[in-house]
Amino acid sequence: MIEDRTEQISAMRERVQRISEYLHLDAKREDVTALETQAAEPDFWDDQARAQSIMAKAAELRDEINSYEAMVTDLDDLEVANELAVADEDDDLAAETTASLKALSKSVNALEVSTWFTGEFDHGDAIVTINPGQGGLEAQDWSEMLLKMLTKYTVSKKWRVDLHDAPAGVELGIDRAVFTVHGKDAYGMLQSEDGVHRLVRISPTDEKKRRQTTFARIEVLPLLPDEIEVEIRDEDLRIDVYRSSGPGGQSVNTTDSAVRITHMPSGLVVTCQNEKSQLKNRDTAMKILRSRLYELEKERRQAEMDVLRGEKKDISFGSQIRSYVLYPYQMVKDHRTSVETGNVDAVLGGELEEFVLGFHRWRVGAETAAAVGGGS
Repeated sequence: MIEDRTEQISAMRERVQRISEYLHLDAKREDVTALETQAAEPDFWDDQARAQSIMAKAAELRDEINSYEAMVTDLDDLEVANELAVADEDDDLAAETTASLKALSKSVNALEVSTWFTGEFDHGDAIVTINPGQGGLEAQDWSEMLLKMLTKYTVSKKWRVDLHDAPAGVELGIDRAVFTVHGKDAYGMLQSEDGVHRLVRISPTDEKKRRQTTFARIEVLPLLPDEIEVEIRDEDLRIDVYRSSGPGGQSVNTTDSAVRITHMPSGLVVTCQNEKSQLKNRDTAMKILRSRLYELEKERRQAEMDVLRGEKKDISFGSQIRSYVLYPYQMVKDHRTSVETGNVDAVLGGELEEFVLGFHRWRVGAETAAAVGGGS
């Protein structure tokens, strides 16, 4: 007997309708028209950077609108196919309908996730930094494991990664890692990973094979668009150059192209050595510094507002957000959302989607509850 998918299709149509409300499509169509009007101006390309930014924004909005409209069309086609399959008792068409429903469900999920990101930079690129914490050599090894985990996750998302700095540790692992992730919603998605990650396992460096607890910190910042102004005075910078080195200490190139920039007022230090050109390394390091200074200023202003409002931050803020236990049992658990799995190898192999989406569902739910509570 042919299974009637009418109820499932109807439920999906309701979700799609809610998504359209979140997307504010009419306003975005107006934005596209306004951007296209600017692009038609005779002097539009006189400022190349501004023009490219406008064209990129228009393309992003068009993609979002087209994705939604294609989804509605697919849903209409699916509804017709289901009705025909049921009426004609067509097994082949019913199987095709089931496959189409599954594929469309994935598309709806992906677009729905995108509506969760409403921050100024959520849809853009991200700068990710991994630093070893408590645990000595073990923490450096753990940092390298996290680098591989995140890199594999970005591959699954079809994002592009530029690794800027990942010097080898003293004996194993890495001293730190800095990389940029380029892709739609990269910053929004990866905010789930910002925080302290805890590893529990049998120490690979301990002859007595004792259990070791190790920590590493992942920091996720937005890659700021060029039009965002951050004041950086030349006299506040100390710029050092040195020979680049890769994992294990091998020379990456034979020139002193690696760059270290120290912002003396804040004490922030940024390094970049992935490019053979000293100029390119300096440019990338400055982009990272801009993002960090912007975040520092945002945190300062937030702290001032918290003092004025008499608010107290959660005492758990900055402590471990997720634990990865390899011994005496196997489990990965997110302490914010309670999402957990016993398949540690899969998570360390980059299968993070369950944790990433779990975090954002939890975050959106908390924000909604706070908004409702604040309005009562």
